[in-house]
Amino acid sequence: MEKIIIVVDLGHFKAYRVTKNPMESDRTELIKSYDSVAGHGKLTDKLSDDAGRFGMRGGKNGSAKGYGEPHSLQLETEKKLIKMMAKDINDLLNREKCSKWWLAAVRKINKKIIENLTPDIKAKLDKNITADLTKVAKSDILSHFQ
Repeated sequence: MEKIIIVVDLGHFKAYRVTKNPMESDRTELIKSYDSVAGHGKLTDKLSDDAGRFGMRGGKNGSAKGYGEPHSLQLETEKKLIKMMAKDINDLLNREKCSKWWLAAVRKINKKIIENLTPDIKAKLDKNITADLTKVAKSDILSHFQ
């Protein structure tokens, strides 16, 4: 029986197929992997720090400025990444037609990803751990679920 292991954080997505042949131990094969540019780095590095571009004349010395602070930009980016990952999980598992799958996601996003999955995919979730396994070697992934 084949299983799928999916490991994610906000910047990485990796999916492995676990196969077991008689007389052999389980093997993992990477079937999908991508890095999300939006999930890497600090928000301050992605935005311009050129505060003068919103300048307005006013005040005693003409120094009133509107800095246009993006208060919810980081939260919105996180929500979009989570929805994108949940959609990719739904699509991948529907295509692979596996009966069980395992998930490893960082605590911050684990529950949110599961909330965005379709009911049939949620029902097939066999093991769920809150850990960042995106940098773990392929040969060691399986040991974290057993």
